[in-house]
Amino acid sequence: MATAGMEISKENLLAAETARLEEQLQRWGDVLVAAERALRWEKPVYPVAIAGAVSLLFLVIYWLDPSLLTGVSTFVMTLCVVDFLLPTLTSKFLSPNHWTTDKQQHFNDVCKQLANLRRRLYGWGLRLQDLREEKPLVYLATVTVGLLVLAWIGEQFHNLLLTYMLVMSLLLLPGLNRHGVLSKYVGMARDRINTLLKRKDAKRE
Repeated sequence: MATAGMEISKENLLAAETARLEEQLQRWGDVLVAAERALRWEKPVYPVAIAGAVSLLFLVIYWLDPSLLTGVSTFVMTLCVVDFLLPTLTSKFLSPNHWTTDKQQHFNDVCKQLANLRRRLYGWGLRLQDLREEKPLVYLATVTVGLLVLAWIGEQFHNLLLTYMLVMSLLLLPGLNRHGVLSKYVGMARDRINTLLKRKDAKRE
């Protein structure tokens, strides 16, 4: 009974967070629905368009080679302009009847996914805080090793290349997951590891 009550409470909290996000992001509804469809590769051209747009953007950054301050300023300025213009232009050029039940359902799904992501990030933060309080040595060792690994990776690759790989991976991940590519290769890797472990056990016997 207690577990069922907790599940209902979590569902109610998720529903409340989703409704709050829908209200906050309503002016971005068309943009979010279009982005969600592109990221999930509803058309075969979408992954090519995403990869091409990201590659072109990073090629321009590489060519211009801006300083850190210039890059951050330009990025923030672009965000401010897009935040001001895009929803305004979308609402101005699209008729009120364009917002269909299907788009509303897609918008609700996007907000639910965002709410889930925010709850997971918050949960990971709480678990890390609990680890810091309950097992400070384990926390210190985990954080130190993780940051050292990141620092080593940063020394091996150019910053712009790392950023490009990270952005490309994050943008292609939803489509790879939806079309089963990710689960296929993860399953192949898991089977390969299990086979190697079984061979080692057989040799020991």
